Amino acid sequence: MLLAIDVGNTRIKTAVFEQDTILKVFFFQKEKFSKELNIILNNFPKIDKITVASVGSIEKTDFLAFENRAKINFISKESIFPFSNLYETPNTLGIDRMVLAAGAVLKFPNKSRLVIDAGTCVTYDYIDENNNYLGGAISPGIRLRYESLNQFTAKLPLLTKTSPENIIGNSTNESIHSGVINGLANEIDGFIDYYKTLNANFIIILTGGDADFLAMRLKNTIFANPNFLLESLNQTFQYNQK
Repeated sequence: MLLAIDVGNTRIKTAVFEQDTILKVFFFQKEKFSKELNIILNNFPKIDKITVASVGSIEKTDFLAFENRAKINFISKESIFPFSNLYETPNTLGIDRMVLAAGAVLKFPNKSRLVIDAGTCVTYDYIDENNNYLGGAISPGIRLRYESLNQFTAKLPLLTKTSPENIIGNSTNESIHSGVINGLANEIDGFIDYYKTLNANFIIILTGGDADFLAMRLKNTIFANPNFLLESLNQTFQYNQK
């Protein structure tokens, strides 16, 4: 049994896998890492392998404290990936984006793929049908957009994610909601439309914490899976074991 751990910018996401099947998904804040990991290992005593991908601040030594309970594997840039990395600055490519690209290649072979991860940041990653990773884009996620409007203006309030009632906001709050939510949805559709000019036939995968919230607002047909990064982490681990 495998425990996949994704250490993100704001929180930790984990999933217990039996082969390719997710048994349980957990989310928790970084400061609760040791306590929550102990609880998971106690509740699933058959976990004998842990694989980790991290863009956050938790150190390897924090994980190694559990190596007496399961074999720990760290997915890093030295791991083996099923694509050719054509990024001009490959050493700066985040391990989360690399894992997502690997999952897209392994799940959707012989196709072009666009992976959109809507989390703290929104990342776009394009891998062509020949398994060449070409790059993509990075922009602020929903929470960052709300926070930036509050922090870098004198009077705009800090709001939380809410579905706008109309595109034309008839109050300051509604205008912010429309700008943030509709603005991001239009951004995503705009990127997808651009990639269609390169290749009209490709798979679009939307994942991340805001995937379900955004999916219903997009005009393009997508494959929405909030757990795609965790599934990709499991697949990348298995690929390296082979």
